[in-house]
Amino acid sequence: MAAPGWPHTAYDGRVGIRPLRMRDAAAWSELRLRNEQWLAPWDGRPPGVAPGTWEERNSPTAYGVALRAYRREARLGRCLPFGVVLDGELVGQLTVTSIVRGALQGASVGYWVSEHVAGQGVMGSALALVVDHCFGVVGLHRLEASIRPENVPSRRLVEKLGFREEGCHLAMLFIDGAWRDHLCFAVTVEDVPEGMLARWHAVSGG
Repeated sequence: MAAPGWPHTAYDGRVGIRPLRMRDAAAWSELRLRNEQWLAPWDGRPPGVAPGTWEERNSPTAYGVALRAYRREARLGRCLPFGVVLDGELVGQLTVTSIVRGALQGASVGYWVSEHVAGQGVMGSALALVVDHCFGVVGLHRLEASIRPENVPSRRLVEKLGFREEGCHLAMLFIDGAWRDHLCFAVTVEDVPEGMLARWHAVSGG
C-alpha cells in the first residue's frame, strides 16, 4: 500500500517534481557536497551520535540508505519523497513527511535547493505543485513547514505562498550542534481555493 497519489510527477514550465530514484545517487551527492556551506547550517542530525563528515553523510551510499527508508514510508502512506528538477536536472529535494490520516489529514513539508538556482522561483513552483497534489489526489487538509527564524529566504517563500505563521516551537530540532527554535507555518485547503500554483503565478508574475 502506498499513499494515494504516489508515485507522482508534475511540471510547471521548466520546473518539475518527480519521485527520487536510485540512479539519482551520484547527482544528489554531488549537489549536496557542492552546497555544503549553503545547506549545512539548516541540516539536522540526531544528538549524541557521531556526526561524521559532510562527505560521509551525503555520499551516494548514504543517499541509498535514505531512499530505501523513504520508499518504505511511501509504501506505508506516510511520506512523499520528491526530487526537484529544472530542465530535467536534479537541483533539490522536497519531501512530504509525517502524513497523518484520521481527523487530522495533515503532513509536514521540508525542502532544499541548490544555491546555483536559488532566487529563480524553482522552489516556489515545486512547493506549489506539491501543495496542489497533496490537497487534491492525496486528500490532505493541512500542510506545515517548520523553519528556523534565521532562514529568511525560506520564510519569505512560504509567506509569499500564503502559509500563515502560527507560533514558535522552542528547541525543536538538533541542528548545527544545538537545539534550534523553529517557526511554524501552515496552510489548509480552505486557504487556497484557487490552487497554490495559480497563487504562485499571481504573486511571482509567472
